[in-house]
Amino acid sequence: MELTKKFLGLILFCTAVIQASAQTDIDAIMMEKNAFCVGPGYAYSSWKNYWEGTKKRENLNLGTVSTQMFAVMGNYGVTKKLNALFNVPYVVTKASVGTLRGQRGMQDLSLMLKYRAINQKIGDSRVALIGLLGGSLPISNYTADLLPLSIGMQSKTAMARLMLDYQYDNKWFATASATYVWRSKVTLDRDSYYTDRFILSNEVDMPNATSYNIRAGYRTQWLIAEAVLNNWTTKGGFDITQNNMPFISNRMNATSLGFNVKYVFKKMPQLSLTGGASQVVAGRNMGQSFSANGAVFYVFNLNKKEKKA
Repeated sequence: MELTKKFLGLILFCTAVIQASAQTDIDAIMMEKNAFCVGPGYAYSSWKNYWEGTKKRENLNLGTVSTQMFAVMGNYGVTKKLNALFNVPYVVTKASVGTLRGQRGMQDLSLMLKYRAINQKIGDSRVALIGLLGGSLPISNYTADLLPLSIGMQSKTAMARLMLDYQYDNKWFATASATYVWRSKVTLDRDSYYTDRFILSNEVDMPNATSYNIRAGYRTQWLIAEAVLNNWTTKGGFDITQNNMPFISNRMNATSLGFNVKYVFKKMPQLSLTGGASQVVAGRNMGQSFSANGAVFYVFNLNKKEKKA
């Protein structure tokens, strides 16, 4: 029974990252040309109960499993239609009880290009269509085969996202997006492993994944307040069986509800604060995680100053 309790913080960290970056790569806001928005962010995620397959269980041997992320995030306006984004996280994991030690270290560098193809005003409304391409790769030699206290998956990823944004009266908005994530194989520090069958290899095929996000609320130049529904689904994998350890290629699905807030200071519009929280409400091979995040951003104007005559 002890092995079945040793489970799953990692994908919850992925959920925390998604929420922490909610004011950058997954909204319809674009930076102006030569504007560079950058700042530190923090995200905290924890869980005590989890789903073993579809069965809800309590984690007794590890207590509360928590993940902290410290990150530097940035967004540069290449043009008013094209933005380049990055995220560099440092991750710390911990279990409140038991003998497993938490891990810490640099995780994966994420890079994205965000392009606004359509930005059309129709009466009192505005419709925008935005596409994103990006990916991530590990930037340290952390151990992926140590769930639930691994800080990452050690899988290189590529992603494509399509986003549709609708705003009415320059205040009320709704944004829907769909994302597909390709994941590379992962190499383990052992020569064999068991999924739903015995495999004599150190390479693991990782299932790809999809993500759907819907957000709606109030958005102006100075304030954003939004409710968020997010779904993450792996396209394959297998369920954790009773009395067995979790594995990095498990099927991991989660649906979460949350909110985000962004405030821009009127006396210093280059400076903004963001924050939010989310709760996993349904899952499969997932911890029932609560996540909270906050960040501070500053916008630098990199336009060259005109020379005086």
